[in-house]
Amino acid sequence: MSNQIQDYNPSGIAAINGNLLGLPDDYDSANLIVFAVPWEVTVSYGAGTANAPQRILDASYQIDLFDFDNPDGWKQGIYLVEIPQEILDKNNYYRQQAAKIIARQSEGKAITESPDLTPILTEINQAGEQVNQWLFTQCQQAMSQGKKVAVIGGDHSSPLGYFQALANQYPDFGILHIDAHADLRDAYEGFEFSHASIMFNALKIPQISKLVQVGLRDICIDEVEIINGSNNRVVAYYDSAIKQQQYAGKTWIDLCQEIVSNLPENVHISFDVDGLDPKLCPNTGTPVPGGLELEQVYCLFREVVKSGRKIIGFDVNEVGDAEWDGNVGARIVYKLANLLDLSQKKN
Repeated sequence: MSNQIQDYNPSGIAAINGNLLGLPDDYDSANLIVFAVPWEVTVSYGAGTANAPQRILDASYQIDLFDFDNPDGWKQGIYLVEIPQEILDKNNYYRQQAAKIIARQSEGKAITESPDLTPILTEINQAGEQVNQWLFTQCQQAMSQGKKVAVIGGDHSSPLGYFQALANQYPDFGILHIDAHADLRDAYEGFEFSHASIMFNALKIPQISKLVQVGLRDICIDEVEIINGSNNRVVAYYDSAIKQQQYAGKTWIDLCQEIVSNLPENVHISFDVDGLDPKLCPNTGTPVPGGLELEQVYCLFREVVKSGRKIIGFDVNEVGDAEWDGNVGARIVYKLANLLDLSQKKN
């Protein structure tokens, strides 16, 4: 534990110091390094999630540090690396370029029609690859120092480089995916690194042995076919089926334990906030009626820890550019940080 933490008053007023929760940690002293990826180039509905890291940081200063699952979790050392302005600037530029391609397709026209937008699409895909490589390098560097890593997006394309870095460290791990969408589309709208393609791309990583998706309720035929044809590598818990079982009397705890039983020993949590009831994050990029309550999701995560599995990392994405959404997003980030720490201590 660092000297800064030993002398820190966790019940005092948070210092607005550029770090999550106003904690006094820095890169060297922290055990959990959080990277912000302010990227939402391919969003196809509502925009604004590129500003989520800043919204989450701003809201985090108002959160009290006592956590019922891990009262000493704040002592672990949590550090948010400065939000990269260069990536945000590139996002703002390429977002405008992507909008031209999306508009062309929505008119039912090919992007090769005059003026040919193919070069723009190629450039956007290259920019996405560069962000993935940047994040991969940052995560690799932190992990090589024995640190744990988390990511705050942006849209849900944000954590791919992080998944690739985890695959270099863990020969086998699973993803517990909270989302309204399966994100299993192949290069949605032509964008190789689309927010709707993150799990399609994740499945290209052989070390990811299992993808367990919870809360799905807005899904295309191709995605259902991928799930059904995955030989149980992908397991989907659809929102309607979850609710139907609960209406018939099955408890949420029993469902959680069943969901967790599908996961391997090492678990990464990928949390798209549109998996929640939209009242919790109404300004998310692609809101869908229905969904999970926040405490329901926390209950599921607790069952992961109770099962003896290890949470090796997490990402939080699609938080809207609004004060309330940032408030909820900040609480999710802190809860996951504490549950990650708790699971590491238990194993």
